[in-house]
Amino acid sequence: MDLEVKGIAASPTSQTQPFTGRNKLLQQGQTSRSWAIQDAGLPVVPRLDLGSLIDSDEEEQDIIPENLPAPTSKYKLKYQQYKTEMKEGYKQYSQRNAEKTKSKITQQCPRNKTDDKCVKGEEAIVDGLTTLDRKALLQQGYADIPYNAQRSMRKSDAEIVAAERKKQTVAEQVMVDHLSRAVISDPEQNLTAERQESARIFPDSKIAPLRFRKRTLHETKIRTHSTLTENMLSHKVQFDGRIISRNGRDACRELVGFFFAHDQSLTIYEYRQFGKNRTNVLPFIQKNIYSHQCGRRKGKHYQLGDFYVGANLTFLSSDHPRLPESIKENTLLILRITNIDQIALDSLNYRTDSVEHEDDTPSQETNDRLVLKAIQDALKEQLHKRGVRILTGLGKYLQQLDKEGTGLLNKADLKQTLPVFHLELSENDFESVWQILNGNGSGKVDYGEFKRAIIGEMNEYRKSFVRKAFMKLDFSKTGCVPIIDIRKCYCAKKHPQVISGLSTEEEIKLSFLETLKDACSKSDEVSYGEFEDYYEGLSIGIVNDEDFVNIVRTPWGI
Repeated sequence: MDLEVKGIAASPTSQTQPFTGRNKLLQQGQTSRSWAIQDAGLPVVPRLDLGSLIDSDEEEQDIIPENLPAPTSKYKLKYQQYKTEMKEGYKQYSQRNAEKTKSKITQQCPRNKTDDKCVKGEEAIVDGLTTLDRKALLQQGYADIPYNAQRSMRKSDAEIVAAERKKQTVAEQVMVDHLSRAVISDPEQNLTAERQESARIFPDSKIAPLRFRKRTLHETKIRTHSTLTENMLSHKVQFDGRIISRNGRDACRELVGFFFAHDQSLTIYEYRQFGKNRTNVLPFIQKNIYSHQCGRRKGKHYQLGDFYVGANLTFLSSDHPRLPESIKENTLLILRITNIDQIALDSLNYRTDSVEHEDDTPSQETNDRLVLKAIQDALKEQLHKRGVRILTGLGKYLQQLDKEGTGLLNKADLKQTLPVFHLELSENDFESVWQILNGNGSGKVDYGEFKRAIIGEMNEYRKSFVRKAFMKLDFSKTGCVPIIDIRKCYCAKKHPQVISGLSTEEEIKLSFLETLKDACSKSDEVSYGEFEDYYEGLSIGIVNDEDFVNIVRTPWGI
């Protein structure tokens, strides 16, 4: 059978003959053109003449028709913008390459350990700032992002609805618990039955005796003088609180408290949420009359004037055996009020008209606050632009001095810490701080309280967003977050330098991780205390609360 391919007749047995012949001719030095002339049956491929090719500009001029209309001003403007953007992009690309080269030169020197860098200051300092200081300051760039009012309003509305739902859930549970407990456990409940037996008044034979009947909250027929009523419990002040602790699991507990005006008692509940829809409300501090356990008011009962945003409530952990073990390790449980129902507070203050205190305790506390405020203002000037490095290093250094792990240090240890970090505090100021903190005369104070006393701390509004960011990262509720999870969750797409092209997203992320790792005692995880210290130092140089909230919200998406 014969096959015909491209006009060439050939048999199956002779298909390879032209190729073998071509190989023989090539071995003899003949060109492909002479070989094609000898074999006229094959198609001739013309040679490519490079000289006949015309210039691309001339080619375009021939292709473009001559009757096209002239470009309008709109397209001319677009062309100019495109041209300007291309020039600016090339300029930024050149600057970025120059900065990379400069950073590679500065990173050639060997780096020491984290503690040595923070304490000895062996890193190269330019204009009073180290490399870590400059990298930490990059986070302040999120404050320059334009304020998105619509997006922020949607988020705030959702947060307000969730907060109101939480308050309502906790308030309903508190009312049910205390009304039921008051009715069932009231000792006057049995007096009526005893009087009936003593008077030999036999009840109806169809009705069982009262002592044999099962009494519940809604079925009881006995009214006593001391029984709580819903009206009495309604005269209350509701507040939100958090535990002051470096343990992330305890610091992130959502606590809701109530102060009842009719008997000056208080109770605290813990609100727990499991997933999106399942919640639970459990008693954390039982309802009782409590008193201050430290400070100028030690031994005095809590009154209405002791409740305001930023106030501390202290309890002895030994008085509450049902507290978690991590909290019972400390002698004192310190709870900070973060939010309060101001309308209810003002209403109760208007009704009570009681004299607050007959002694000079409020004036002494005011003087203490003024002294600490003056010291904090002086030290914040020294911490300008290097707050992250100093605060995180100070926390690690004090933790290393605490050999016993009690969180307490003596006067000599605290005094020697300040010169190590170049914090200048006069002898009189240090003695004033020591006298305020060492009110019980034990000779040791909590070094966390000492750090907050001399440097201060960000307000509760800012801390609420730091806690939200950490709670989003710590989805397992362990109090520590692996660095791998932080790297996955941190998003630098909206950083101004990334948007403008000065830096890449990876560069901003690496700068954040490097400064955060410098604050950690472990290289593979971050605790809540270290995470809070980082943003505490970053907060020092930011005046506006909304700017700080932008810095926390944008990279973490909260």
